[in-house]
Amino acid sequence: MKILLGVVSGLALSASLAWAEPSGVFRQAHEVGSGSASSLDPISKGRVFQVTEKIMSRLVRPDMDGRPSPDLAVSWSANADATEWTLMLREGVTFHDESTFGSEDVVYSLKRVLDPEMDSPARSAIAMINKVEAIDGKTVKLTLDNSFADLPLLLMDYRLRMIPEGSGNTIASTGIGTGPFKLVSFDAEGTTKLAANMDYFEGAPGVAEMEIIGITDGQARLQALLGGQIDMERGITAQQSVMLKGSDRFNIQTIPTGNWRGLVFRTDVAPFDDPRVRKALRLAADRQGMIDLVMGGGAVVACDSPVGPRDQYRADISCPQDVDQAKALLAEAGFADGIDIDVHVATLEPTWPVIAEVYQEQAAAAGIRVNIVQVPSDGYWNEVWMQKDAVATRWNERPADQALNEIYLSTAKWNESYYKDPAFDALLSQARQELDFDARKALYVRAQKHLWETAGTLIPYHVTRLVGTTARVGNLDAVENNAVRWHLVTVD
Repeated sequence: MKILLGVVSGLALSASLAWAEPSGVFRQAHEVGSGSASSLDPISKGRVFQVTEKIMSRLVRPDMDGRPSPDLAVSWSANADATEWTLMLREGVTFHDESTFGSEDVVYSLKRVLDPEMDSPARSAIAMINKVEAIDGKTVKLTLDNSFADLPLLLMDYRLRMIPEGSGNTIASTGIGTGPFKLVSFDAEGTTKLAANMDYFEGAPGVAEMEIIGITDGQARLQALLGGQIDMERGITAQQSVMLKGSDRFNIQTIPTGNWRGLVFRTDVAPFDDPRVRKALRLAADRQGMIDLVMGGGAVVACDSPVGPRDQYRADISCPQDVDQAKALLAEAGFADGIDIDVHVATLEPTWPVIAEVYQEQAAAAGIRVNIVQVPSDGYWNEVWMQKDAVATRWNERPADQALNEIYLSTAKWNESYYKDPAFDALLSQARQELDFDARKALYVRAQKHLWETAGTLIPYHVTRLVGTTARVGNLDAVENNAVRWHLVTVD
């Protein structure tokens, strides 16, 4: 007998579809994080998600409360032990090249992610899938290697976009999808232009065109917003928001998220290969003080867990600053006179330099002498992140299982701290196979507490995001970026 886990109706996400001919141009920036290697391949490290999120669709997307809801799949169900999942696909959907979307495209897209030779960072999100097959033109079956009750949560991954069968060799430049906008021209470091997809299955978009403009520096992006060169910036800091508040030319959205910013120390190199050193580095941080100074109070304390504050599997951990214990741990590890570390930051993320400066001052009390190394924003993700021993990092919100597996699993491509712990890996494996919710939650909580003791990543807080827009922007969902319905946006 089958059980239904998260069966969702095929109704549209919103009844308020665009009611007029698309008009106007909406402009936003992207950071050119991968430089000239940036592309439109949604599963590549260099994907420009500010573009792919608008031109390609997922099988499942988050609703306004972050729960799985229909995108290209209108319903899903699982067998009794959640080892087989059946997805029913949306009818009447076409790609931008006018080809018909169907189950063969889903099979191709998912198999491409799962192919080890593709070396995609998205692979770890769905690695439990060992077989993808088309039952008919609008039905797909996923067979897992173990029970997993939360698969729809992982199918919401912002990279799991559906592309036409056989398009893998060209998708990086063509960007063909089923999304509300279609590609006109792609310029990795300049301006990418999109046009409204009048055949979008949720209805015609509100704006006629979108321009996604490469601007590497956070302060430069703010200036572009202030000057009217772009219409939205989703990385406004508390300090920058002062320039927008009180002006009838701008609006600010305040959005609690599971996004985080922090510092990561490579656990495979000395002195960070000693868990006592790693914990001392994290105990030296005054997280609430960091929130007050960096975020103007706009964040929620995180005790080095990437699991967001609203997530059902969030662990309740206390993590006050403890300078005495930090000193004691350093002494045990052979650093009775303190320790010197270099931390690499860039203005790519406006808060990174401030985080480093606040941490530098806080950690000094524990004998941790932080030297801040300012590096160029251009090429940061390729040349600094996962290359230097200690760097600034950031992640957007992910479901607990995905965040823990993608950031800390020994074999994960984006295991930025090179964290390898068999006991931790075992907890994640057990959690994925546990069908009882309470038992599953207990395992995810244990995994987060294990990180608190051993991890190499300082996650001081989860961000309350400030999104600044020009006053001419309307109907922008006040939600995390991953859930925004871009086809509803309008400009006056």
